[in-house]
Amino acid sequence: MQSLALIENWPVPTAAAAVVRADGTVVGAHGPTGHRFALASVTKPLAAYAALVAYEEGAIELDEPAGPEGSTVRHLLAHTSGLAFDEHRVTAPAGTRRLYSNAGFEVLGDHIAKATDIPFGEYLRQAVLEPLGMGATSLDGSASPAKDGVSTVDDLVKFAAEVQAPRLLDPRTVAEAMSVVHPGLKGVLPGYGHQSPNDWGLGFEIRDSKSPHWTGSSSSPRTFGHFGQAGTFLWVDPDAGAACVALADRAFGPWAIEAWPPFTDAVLSEL
Repeated sequence: MQSLALIENWPVPTAAAAVVRADGTVVGAHGPTGHRFALASVTKPLAAYAALVAYEEGAIELDEPAGPEGSTVRHLLAHTSGLAFDEHRVTAPAGTRRLYSNAGFEVLGDHIAKATDIPFGEYLRQAVLEPLGMGATSLDGSASPAKDGVSTVDDLVKFAAEVQAPRLLDPRTVAEAMSVVHPGLKGVLPGYGHQSPNDWGLGFEIRDSKSPHWTGSSSSPRTFGHFGQAGTFLWVDPDAGAACVALADRAFGPWAIEAWPPFTDAVLSEL
């Protein structure tokens, strides 16, 4: 795919990208796809998938209490627990606002670790990474399930294929995760300002009609995924029947806001 070569124009030291279909076919790749990058918040979809495995295994329930008073596992996954961005401080009643929260994912990781009696990073490895053959991906020690994962494009295309055609989870569970939780809530999308509504599923952001946005103008409203402050993103566009992973080693900023949407539009035009 010629469009993937656009990463050569990004003002970053290192970048790699790939596009994968639901059947695992990599239709294009560019750059050092085996290079390990810090994921930042692209860690969250991996953590969310592990949480859904814990749910299907019966270790947790989505609607059991977790986090602040009135909050559940579902609230934590959907950024509606009321916890602040990076502090374990309650700023709104659960279910009333979409408050993007790293703290919420840290509470979620602790909750799952207690329920399974396995450190969350190890649970993630056993539940998701190992079954998918993602040997270059890790969340080590006391690392935050919100933002401390490390991975490669080669590994993340395996995850992106799994999300499109689930083998580790019941497809109905994944469909729920890609559906809006608490529809109509307003909130701030980090880096892109206030969005109304600011739609989110269970650990995955849903594009819908958000503007501005980090995906493309031609991305379907059903597109879901996540981006990270490390200069990383993963999106799945069900209408295009494909997913794209792009990892870089320069912090998110104006360069990404400028570069990512036309890159995605170019990829979609080739599919």
